[in-house]
Amino acid sequence: MSHLDLAPALAAAREAAAAAAEVILHYWQRGVAVELKSDDTPVTVADREAELAIRAILTKALPEAAIYGEEFGLEGSDQGLLWLVDPLDGTKSFVRRTPFFSTQIALMHAGELVLGVSSAPVYGETMWAHTGGGAWLDGSRVQVGPAATMAQAAISTGNIKTLTGDGRWAALGQMIRDSNRIRGYGDFCHYHLLARGGVDLVIESDVNILDVAALAVIVREAGGVFTDLEGAPLTLDTRSVLAGVPPLHAEALVRLRR
Repeated sequence: MSHLDLAPALAAAREAAAAAAEVILHYWQRGVAVELKSDDTPVTVADREAELAIRAILTKALPEAAIYGEEFGLEGSDQGLLWLVDPLDGTKSFVRRTPFFSTQIALMHAGELVLGVSSAPVYGETMWAHTGGGAWLDGSRVQVGPAATMAQAAISTGNIKTLTGDGRWAALGQMIRDSNRIRGYGDFCHYHLLARGGVDLVIESDVNILDVAALAVIVREAGGVFTDLEGAPLTLDTRSVLAGVPPLHAEALVRLRR
């Protein structure tokens, strides 16, 4: 990665996230009409305007990069430099007046995630990271917690509908019984908590890469491990997450594979 200077890209991503936050807060205060997309997920004018604001800044800062966004799809090729953008991840929370929504911006270089910004304006946190640069929360460096055994672990689950239908459901149940505590923070929130030592293991079976790409960079730079539920690295087709402090990620992976 030495030939790719990530500092300007990170600055642009943070600027873009701040621009999206302005749009989102405007509509948070005044309310929005909700439409349903073809997959029955909600979308609002806030989603669309936030993505347009993000795209304008990223395109100007890094014109050679393609952009793959939640609302407007892929512009350019997904083979080289690729921005991954979810302007308003957690639209269901947004429309229900719950602060668990965020803007997610990540940069992929030749298939590797190298940069991420996660901005949750109503919740009140912005985190960012790039490869080799550590993970940061509002200007302070953060790292994952020290838990080493399942008995010490705080586990958080998010979208796990699919997981309930296969053999891994029993394995998750046993992990919960063996753990210190179980929570379901969901969305960006439990990844922020993982990166700053608030939880130790996050499990999701139903995600989109745009939901978690930036968070993966942040968790890794904070000292965590971030894969799918099979232990595979993230790709554009990733649909699940196993993220945690290294010893607990390793133990959970063994348990889920049994």
